[in-house]
Amino acid sequence: MMHRNIGELLGQHRVVSLPAGASVREAARQMKAAHVASVIVTAPIDEHIEGIFTERDLTDRVVADGLDPDHTPLSMVMTPCPITADPATSVAEALRRMAGNNLRHLPVVQNGHVVGVVSMRDMMGEELMVLEREKEMMDSLTEVIM
Repeated sequence: MMHRNIGELLGQHRVVSLPAGASVREAARQMKAAHVASVIVTAPIDEHIEGIFTERDLTDRVVADGLDPDHTPLSMVMTPCPITADPATSVAEALRRMAGNNLRHLPVVQNGHVVGVVSMRDMMGEELMVLEREKEMMDSLTEVIM
């Protein structure tokens, strides 16, 4: 079995970051321009991560709720204090964190700064098959117990 870490997946991924006061419209424009599905929301002074805003947040928290993207700051609709990982985290562990917390995007932080974001799409390999087998085993155990 391969034992990759998520640092190996970062490659040419571009990190888009904006301050919490930026509008949803600006975030959507930045996401489109960079061809990414998330924006890291950062503190204005030291640029540490405060949250993440994703395509899902755009649809579920802005569009579905009828909010005005020009007047809605990211701070209102971001996921605050997101779960993160460091580059040495194994792909399998990253997948467990993402699956266990219903996440599609996982910020990768090193020395307090975001160095990348990995998504489920980045992990289409052997690790995903292992995670699926683990889930099937857990589901079958749960059925036996019930």
